[in-house]
Amino acid sequence: MMTWLAEFWGYADALVEPATLSDSPKLAQLHAASFHSGWSEEEFADLLSQRNTLVHRLRMGRRIIGFIASRFGADEAEILSVAVASGYRGRGLSRELLLTHLGHLAGRGVAKVFLEVEENNQPARRLYQRSGFEIVGRRERYYRQPDGEQLNALIMRRDLS
Repeated sequence: MMTWLAEFWGYADALVEPATLSDSPKLAQLHAASFHSGWSEEEFADLLSQRNTLVHRLRMGRRIIGFIASRFGADEAEILSVAVASGYRGRGLSRELLLTHLGHLAGRGVAKVFLEVEENNQPARRLYQRSGFEIVGRRERYYRQPDGEQLNALIMRRDLS
């Protein structure tokens, strides 16, 4: 269910669908390639086994090229992680993945969605702001880089209702 943008870029066959336990190795690989401290296969398997989590994969043919994971409770959710393989970024696929995921959260009764993003991660901030998220807070020195540098986190929120 991709939009004209995906078709324009030649990604009409990209699919957003629920991730499965057998996706854990690939999700861990994508996470490690996208973040300084990647989650393990076991962490993904645990996440996928929990009833209060929702994980979608972005698939192109048989290849998983992205994912989004969130945890929810009552009428709120927190997006835990979003990643798209580097060769597929900047093509509108992240936005499609995010908006599809938000639709599924709304279908589960979620009214408010929160996330944290590195303050200097401009591509992610643009994605979230263009998708209706607003900055509602800030955590000083929240993210620690491999070299010891500490970066601020922005807390963002979007109402789904």
